[in-house]
Amino acid sequence: MESQKYAIVDLETTGHSSKNGDRIIQIAIVIMRNWQVEQQFSTFVDPGQPIPAHITDLTHIRDEDVRYAMPFEAHADYVYELLEDSVFVAHNVDFDLNFLQQEFQRIGMSPWQGRFVDTVELAKIMYPTALSFKLGDLAADLHIPLQQAHRADEDALATAQLLAKCYEEILTLPQATIEQLHKRAFRLKSNIAHLLFDALREKRTIQETREDLLFYGRLAIQKEPHIDKADDVETAYPQTTQQKMALCEKAYPQFEERPAQFQMMDVVWEALKARHETVIEASTGIGKSLGYLLPAILYAKRERKKIAISTYTSYLQEQLLQEELQKVERILGTTVHVALLKGMQHYVDLERVTQLVRQEPESYDETLALLQVIVWLTKTVTGDLSELTVSGGGQLVLDRLRKSVSGPTGAVDYYTRALKRSRHVEVIITNHAMLLAETTRKTPLYQEVGGWIIDEAHQMVQAAIQQHESIFQYTQWKYIFGQIGTSEEHQLFRKLYKRALKTRRVSMNALLQAERSYVRMTQSFERAVQQMVQVLQNEQLDAVKQTVFLQQIALPEQAIRETRDAVVQWLAAAKQIATYFSSGTEPLVVEDMYLLNDWHYLIREMTIKVAEWERIFIQKDVHYTTWLELDQRSLPGSLHVLHKPLHVARTIQQLFQQQRGNIGIIWTSGTMTVPHNPHFITEQLGMKRRVPVHQFQAPQSYYAGAKMMIVSDMPDVQTVSQQAYVEAIAKGIIASVQQTEGRSFVLFTSQQMLKETVAYIQETEALTEYMLFAQGVTGGSRMRLLKAFQKFQRSVLFGTNSFWEGVDVPGDALSAVIVARLPFSSPEDPIFKARANMYEQQHKNSFLELALPEAIMRFKQGFGRLIRSSHDRGVFIVLDRRIHTKSYGQQFIDALPPIDVQKLSLEDMVLALEHWYNNER
Repeated sequence: MESQKYAIVDLETTGHSSKNGDRIIQIAIVIMRNWQVEQQFSTFVDPGQPIPAHITDLTHIRDEDVRYAMPFEAHADYVYELLEDSVFVAHNVDFDLNFLQQEFQRIGMSPWQGRFVDTVELAKIMYPTALSFKLGDLAADLHIPLQQAHRADEDALATAQLLAKCYEEILTLPQATIEQLHKRAFRLKSNIAHLLFDALREKRTIQETREDLLFYGRLAIQKEPHIDKADDVETAYPQTTQQKMALCEKAYPQFEERPAQFQMMDVVWEALKARHETVIEASTGIGKSLGYLLPAILYAKRERKKIAISTYTSYLQEQLLQEELQKVERILGTTVHVALLKGMQHYVDLERVTQLVRQEPESYDETLALLQVIVWLTKTVTGDLSELTVSGGGQLVLDRLRKSVSGPTGAVDYYTRALKRSRHVEVIITNHAMLLAETTRKTPLYQEVGGWIIDEAHQMVQAAIQQHESIFQYTQWKYIFGQIGTSEEHQLFRKLYKRALKTRRVSMNALLQAERSYVRMTQSFERAVQQMVQVLQNEQLDAVKQTVFLQQIALPEQAIRETRDAVVQWLAAAKQIATYFSSGTEPLVVEDMYLLNDWHYLIREMTIKVAEWERIFIQKDVHYTTWLELDQRSLPGSLHVLHKPLHVARTIQQLFQQQRGNIGIIWTSGTMTVPHNPHFITEQLGMKRRVPVHQFQAPQSYYAGAKMMIVSDMPDVQTVSQQAYVEAIAKGIIASVQQTEGRSFVLFTSQQMLKETVAYIQETEALTEYMLFAQGVTGGSRMRLLKAFQKFQRSVLFGTNSFWEGVDVPGDALSAVIVARLPFSSPEDPIFKARANMYEQQHKNSFLELALPEAIMRFKQGFGRLIRSSHDRGVFIVLDRRIHTKSYGQQFIDALPPIDVQKLSLEDMVLALEHWYNNER
C-alpha cells in the first residue's frame, strides 16, 4: 500500500511576490496518506496591509476577515512541521512553494527541502483533453466538490482530491504506457516520476487484460470502435404543432413550445423532401440546432439517406455531438450514427509518434506534449489532434505528428478510419474548410450525401477567403531555411549528409549539388527581400507601421523570379536525395526513417512556400488584392504580405453545382440578412435570388430582459480631436460600468482607439476596483481573456473584431454590451478598400451595398452576445451618435429584435441605468 505522506498546500496572497512586499492572507494544508485525508489545517493570516480590491473580488476575503488573525510568523513553525517528510503538492507549485520559501526566508527560517508535485503538470498528462487546467475547471470536469474557488481551504482539499484522481487515472493505463511515461518523467519540472514508479509497482501485481486496446509498436491505442447497423425508425414526420409537442414532451415533459422552431423544422423537412435549396435566418432563442436536426435525422432514417452538416467553429461541432444530437436521440428513441470528418492534417500519424518516442526529447515542452500524446492514444477513438490541449512549444510537437499526403500509412490510420466510418453513418459533421476542399479533391468524399445543412452559413465566405489566401512572412521562410542548414551547420541537412555518406545511400556529388542549391536559394531570397525593403524605404513612408498595396510599388521582378527558380532547383535536388536515400537494398533503420520523414516535411513546406511566392509576387490576378504590412523599425523581419480574393461566390457556387436539384441544401445562420438587403450574404455565397430566404425570430418575450440605450449627446468624431473623442467615450464607459458594477463587454472597431481609451480610463483611476481585460493590451488569446473576464465579478472586457461574434457568456456573467463605435470597416482596411473600389468600378454605391450591410451584420452579432437565453438580462449601450443623427441609423435599430429603445443624454442614461439595474437585482 502507498504510505507516502503528501502535504497539499494552497495560499491566498495580496499579490504575486513576497519579495515585492506581498503577503499571505490565508493558508491551508491537507495531509494525505494512502490517498485518504488524515489532517486539515487552515487559517487566515494578517498581511499587515490592506487587501487589494481585485484580490477581494477573486477570493471574497476582506480586510475584516483578517483583522484579528495572527501574522505568518505565528504559524510558521507549525506549517514547517506539517511539511516535514512530505511530498509538497500544489496546483501551480511554482507559485505556492516559492512564495512560502520566500516567507520562510523573510522571517529567518531555513528553506523547506523535499520532493514536490505540481498537479497542473500532472493533470496535463493524465487528462490531456481537458479544455482548461485551472483547478475550478478540472474540479467541475472530475466531479470534485469545490463550492468556492480561490479560498485556500477549499482549493487545498480539491487539489488533494485531484491528486488522488490522477493516481487512480494512472492505474487505469496499461503497464506499457506507464513504463513509457516513467522513462521520460525525469525531464519534467516536478517529481511525477515518483508517482509513476509507485503506480508501476502496484500495476505489476495485477493481472491485466485489455480487450479494448491494441499495440502499435510500443504504443497502446484504442481499437477501432464497432459501427452498428443503422436502425429503422417508425416515427413519421410530425406535421402539426400538436404532433411535434407530443413527440418532444414524451422525452422532455417540460419542453417549451417555440412556434418559430417548429416552422423551421417544416421548412427543413420540405427542402429535403423536395430536394430544394433554401436559406434560413434563425435568431438566438428559437433553438436552431434542434430545428434542423430533428427533421434531418428523421429524413436520413426514413429515406435511408446520409445527411451532412458543415459548421465553421469546432465549438459548434462539439455542441452538436455532445448535446444536440443526444436530444434528438432521446426524442426519437433511437441511436443516431455520426461521423466527424476533418482534413487529413487534423489526424495524428502513428508512424511519426513511434519515431518521436524513440528519440531523445529536445525540450521540456516536447517532453510534456509527448507524454500527453502517449496517454491520449489509449483513449482517443478519432485520432483528432484538436482533442488535445497543449501549451507553448507543445503545438510545434503536434504539428510534427500530423498526417500528410506523402507520409507512409501504417496498419492503423485514423484518417482512413474516419473516412471508413463516414461511409456507414447517417450523419456526417464536417467543417467549411473541409467542404470547400471538395472542389479540388481528386476523389470526392461527399458523393453519397443525400442532403446538406450549412450552419454558420455566413462564415462560409470567410472560410473560402482563408482557403484561397496566400501569406508571405519573412520570418517563416527564415525559420524553414534554419531547419535545413548546410553540412557545416547543426541542422537536418548535416544529419542527413552524415548518414547518407555512412550508409553510402547518396553520392557525394548529389549531396554537394543540394548544398549548393540551398546556398543559392537562401542568397537569392535575401537579395529579393532586401531589394523590396529598399523600394519601400525609397517611398519615404510617413508612419512607422504601414500598409502598402503591392500594385503601388515597383517590385524587383528579376530578383523575385530568380528566387522562385532557385527554390525549384533546390526542391529538385532535395527530392533526388530523398529518392536515393530510400531506395537502397538494405531496409532503413528507425533513425534513418525519422530523418527521411523530417526531410520530406521540409520539402513539402518549401513546395507550399514557393507556390505562395508565385501567386503573390509573379501571377497577376485581377480577382485578388495584395498588400504589404510592415514596421519600419524592424525590417525585413516585420515584412508581411497578404494575397486575398475579392469575391468567392464562384468558388462556393461550384460546391453544389452537380447536386443542386438532386438533394436538399439548407443554409442557416443567426445572421443572414440586413434591412433593405435580404440577399447581401446569399449573393456572396453565389446563390440566385430565386432561392427563398426564411426569417425566424424568437418571441418578443425571449428578449424581455433586454434594453437598448443610445447616448444622444456624444460628440461627432469629425468635429473634435481624437483625444477629445476618446475622453468622451471613456466617460460613457466609466459611467455605464459603475452602474452595472462591471460584467460588461466594450466593443471597438479600432485597436488604436481601444488602447487609447483603456489607457485614459486607467489614468483616471475611476475603475480601479474593477479588473480590466483588453484585447491586444492584456496578454493571452481571445478565449483566455474571456475566461479571465468570467472569473471576476467586477470585470470589464474591451474587444475588437473577433469579440463581435462567436463569444457566449450566458447568465449573470454579462450585464452590458457597450458599443463604442458602429462597426463599420475602416476605410483604410486593405481588403475592404479593394472591395469598395471594385464596387465603384461596377457603378455601385460601395457604402450602401458593402460598408453599411457589413456594419449592420456585425451590429446584430454584437447584440447577440448579450441575450443567450430567455432568462438573461442585459443592456445594449450605443455611444456612437451616428445611430440617431444619420439617415441610415434606423437600419441598425431595425436589424435588432423588438426591444425597448431609449435615446438619452449621458446624464439621463446613467440615471435610467441605475434605475434599471437596481430593479433587476
